[in-house]
Amino acid sequence: MKKLWIISLVIALTTVPMILNAQANLPFFNSKGTVRIQTTELDMLADTIATVNHRADDIVWSRVVYRVIDMREKQNYQLYFPMRANDQYRSLFRVMLDAVCAKKNPLIAYKRNARELKPLLNDSMVLKGEELSKYFAYDNDANNNLIIVDPVTKKLKVGNDYYMKYVKNQMKFLIQEIVFFDKHTSRMYSKIMTIAPLYALHPDNTNSKLSFKYFQESVICWFAFDEFRQFLSKQYVIPNGNETQRLTYDDFFSQKLYSSYLVGDSNMFNKMLLENQELSTTPEKFQTLIRKEQKRIETEIMNAEQDLWEY
Repeated sequence: MKKLWIISLVIALTTVPMILNAQANLPFFNSKGTVRIQTTELDMLADTIATVNHRADDIVWSRVVYRVIDMREKQNYQLYFPMRANDQYRSLFRVMLDAVCAKKNPLIAYKRNARELKPLLNDSMVLKGEELSKYFAYDNDANNNLIIVDPVTKKLKVGNDYYMKYVKNQMKFLIQEIVFFDKHTSRMYSKIMTIAPLYALHPDNTNSKLSFKYFQESVICWFAFDEFRQFLSKQYVIPNGNETQRLTYDDFFSQKLYSSYLVGDSNMFNKMLLENQELSTTPEKFQTLIRKEQKRIETEIMNAEQDLWEY
């Protein structure tokens, strides 16, 4: 066993420098004199995604929160554009669709939980074929689904005829995030566990727009973020002011360059912030209550780290 471990270490130490050296010697321009997009190298490095394995015994505090990433916020524009995919760049939603329809090792989609917002990532919740297609419905017409089953190959593919109609209203993503403290490194970490696209105009969503049920039924489906990372690491984010800045979607999320806001956390009442609307009588009071609760949760998370230290 020890001999096998040494051999694996030697292979890793010899392979990684070769990849890094190849990356360092890449030319900026291609043979035609235009800026070179490193798609081939991204495919090579996608299998070497950095992960940190935290020991369960080292985690002394953790809390699960739910956040919404709104594409209408300026900080998130790079996730929304380009609306129409091209040879170089794709939006986050398009990367997600292409991953679901990938011919080899497609991204697994899980149906939303009918009882609560918390996702259930088990085999009974996996969406396949026609069932998955219905979850990405543009309207009540079954032929207008965004993801369709090819009648010849029986494989999933993106319905490009309805993509532009659909994507312009795909404004939000919901993420389930865990914040935890690792005593081994004496650091607070946060990690995205799952991600879901929100589509408020889904034909199944018939509830009042002021209800939590409306928000819950806007969830199309859930994806395990770690399974999604292999696809995120192969696609560059569209540049914003600096054409030489090459960030993949995986880099973008790892560096937390996106903006988000809280919609709930794990608690003994098993309720999200939007479920407390019965405590208010007007929309103005409801908004005030939501902001107050968001600030309370953020403060509690910050204090959890601060209370671990003495000054």
